[in-house]
Amino acid sequence: MADERESLPSPLGLEGPDVMPKPTAAPPLPNPGGTTKHSTKPAGGQVAAYPPKTGEGANVMPKPINELDRDEVRRAFDHAAATYDAHAVLQREVCDRLLERLDYMTLQPQRVLDVGTGTGYGFARLRERYTEAELCALDIAPAMLAATRARFPREGWAQRALSLLGSRSASTFHLVCADMERLPLTANSMNLVWSSLALQWAVDLESTLRGFHHVLAPGGLLMFATFGPDTLKELRSAFSAVDDAPHVNRFTDLHDIGDMLVNAGFSSPVMEMEMLTLTYADLKALMRDLKGIGAHNAAATRRRGLLGKSAWATLEQAYEQDRQHGRLPATFEVIYGHAWVGDKTRREDGRQVIQFNIGERRRKLGLG
Repeated sequence: MADERESLPSPLGLEGPDVMPKPTAAPPLPNPGGTTKHSTKPAGGQVAAYPPKTGEGANVMPKPINELDRDEVRRAFDHAAATYDAHAVLQREVCDRLLERLDYMTLQPQRVLDVGTGTGYGFARLRERYTEAELCALDIAPAMLAATRARFPREGWAQRALSLLGSRSASTFHLVCADMERLPLTANSMNLVWSSLALQWAVDLESTLRGFHHVLAPGGLLMFATFGPDTLKELRSAFSAVDDAPHVNRFTDLHDIGDMLVNAGFSSPVMEMEMLTLTYADLKALMRDLKGIGAHNAAATRRRGLLGKSAWATLEQAYEQDRQHGRLPATFEVIYGHAWVGDKTRREDGRQVIQFNIGERRRKLGLG
């Protein structure tokens, strides 16, 4: 795919050119294809301000659990761009629930970053919500950004004239092809970083969160949704009957994410968890959905090649043990979180930043 490279306006704070793929035809919005969705929130209240750990091991952070092949992740999502919307029933549901959480925030950001924008479903709604803001869509896959661009037809001369005359309002937006672990943005350039179901693809999640904190201005907000450890637990269990190789990506626990947010410099993290279950007629239907959204096994140590007939039969037989009411369940543990950026008076290396007016001090000392 040929790329057009354009330098973004300096107010966005980009360090270098963005990569803007040529737009392709927008994929049709989906028909769920008979998939049944159930939503259950766990009892006991999983919505709370995040409490810091105490006692033994309170300051010991787990090592990154995802040893992912970034090139494979990019290839998988590039390949899935044309089919993503037809299979992304769960992704749209989670995105809608994350957008609802913005209703409780009084923040009116000037600049918004959507991390892992995919085909632009959430990005389009952020544009509708923040019509006066400058928005940036970031994704690792050029084909996904092309699908996002296709959602917004280029303006003709008449529309541009109306915009100049102030007859209508439309937010400025940019498309950036980049890795979320290496944001090409300057410090304090964003007021809202928003991410729906992308953080699970981070190799080093705490480092990624530090990057978000770096680009957020004081008073800025991070809001995100990601997957927790019980995601696809049935599939992971069924694969254990086949071999010991990693077939399903591992996901970070809610409490560990909370610790990472604090360590990354964020204030007042709030975490929430719920279980969502999709049901399928058979295992092939589940695997088609996962492939259709680009959710391949991208572990660096993954087994290459297809399963043989015997291994597939073993996998199907193992998964059949979970069949309920004639359907196979696929559980997704969804973690929602948000946290704020303080005044940033402490540097990342722990040094305190102290500001004072030299002229005022000289006057008080009678030196000028």
